[in-house]
Amino acid sequence: MSTLHAFWLSLISCCFIFSIQAQNVVSVEFEGERTQAELTAAYGIQFQNGVELWKVTYTTPDVFNQLDTASGLLVLPIRDEMTIYPLLVYQHGTVDGPQDVPSNLQGGYQIAEVFGGLGYVSLAPDYLGAGEARGFHPYVHRASEASAAVDMIRAIRSHAPEMNVSLNDQLFITGYSQGGHASMALHQALELELSDEIELTAAAHLSGPYSVSGVMREVMVGDEPYNYLAYLPNIYLSYNYVYGLYDELEQVFKPAYVAAIQDFYEGTIGLSNLNDFLINSISEEHGAPIARHMLQDSIVAILEDPESGHPILEALKDNDTYEWAPQQPTRIFYCMADDQVHYRNSVFADSVMQALGATDLLTGDLNSSADHGECVEPAVIQTALFFGIFAAWIVDTKDVNQKIPLQLFPNPAQDWLQLEGLTTNAQVQLYNLEGLLVLNKALPLGINHLDLPELPTGVYWLKVSADNGTVVRRVVIE
Repeated sequence: MSTLHAFWLSLISCCFIFSIQAQNVVSVEFEGERTQAELTAAYGIQFQNGVELWKVTYTTPDVFNQLDTASGLLVLPIRDEMTIYPLLVYQHGTVDGPQDVPSNLQGGYQIAEVFGGLGYVSLAPDYLGAGEARGFHPYVHRASEASAAVDMIRAIRSHAPEMNVSLNDQLFITGYSQGGHASMALHQALELELSDEIELTAAAHLSGPYSVSGVMREVMVGDEPYNYLAYLPNIYLSYNYVYGLYDELEQVFKPAYVAAIQDFYEGTIGLSNLNDFLINSISEEHGAPIARHMLQDSIVAILEDPESGHPILEALKDNDTYEWAPQQPTRIFYCMADDQVHYRNSVFADSVMQALGATDLLTGDLNSSADHGECVEPAVIQTALFFGIFAAWIVDTKDVNQKIPLQLFPNPAQDWLQLEGLTTNAQVQLYNLEGLLVLNKALPLGINHLDLPELPTGVYWLKVSADNGTVVRRVVIE
């Protein structure tokens, strides 16, 4: 079978990764808890509650559409009162090896723990090929990043009553670095393929390599030094595992680097070990850690011609995550000095999505001088503030479906809004698209005339909170 024919067969099979009936919980294992005070001491911010940490295994298809058992971390808020919670998915960043994952309380699980402490039932999938899942981890592989998360959402929602956990219908998704790519992949799948089943509330994608075939390809064949060289063979090994591109590593990489890359593939060394070897070897021979020097000249030529249609390039394009228009509230956060994932990934994704008709998308540089590691904290903080505009918790009731029957008009509005349907006193808050509170007012039950302050024209979010629930509505001010 030709390489091209094998590639297209594997590509077609990956498009149907949601086709197997999966998403059953296999096991739930308690891993510990953190009190509210312990979380506050650890992270330096005020939390709403403590958390319980659970390792969950569940069924999901692998990249070849065969049923597998995957794993992930479940973070449950601990509260005295009966509470109905929103659900949040955190997609983690690149890890050193297949066991360096959230379910083992590694691999950036702390961010899921933070959101749990803020009152979200938080899920952190380990991804396929990691944790309990078999095979090689399909790194930066759009379809499986989405499918593993979707099936964990399904599994937890169906299993929650057995754990005495009540969930409302809200869902938030976020992720950092590789997790930013994964959260974007999940977002795309939810809106374009699964909107009838799973409704998304809001998403924030953080410092991710959304443009694999463009920005990241250019980094890998450029002449600038790059201190994260192991990302290149990790991506190649992943896509070769999924698409069957070549038979031998020597067809892609120069002989001096093949043994170490093979060791990483077999799991005898970690990604950091491979990266150290590549940096030292390439710097010694070429004077600087330039990624293209590990590749065969024929592969460099392929990567330098992005329109050739070669299977390698098609695999890269198949894993871009920006060519669609999100319709739910979305933020893309990055830092311009990012030394691992070039900030142009975020800027380019924003430009394409805006051109395609994104309805509520803002993209922002959080700190122009922060590198990849330094960008984590402001990205998580801004995400928490953004999600806080929409998140709703229902306390002291078991009525999951209880909502405020709010009606408001005119919309678009200018100087005022009329609100109808309040059956109790309520608090009304108006936020702009940057998450800033521009109006905060208490209203009595009944029909209310709400005068608006002078505001720039644009889209705003009106949040109405009352004893019988919370509702968020989009308001346009002309």
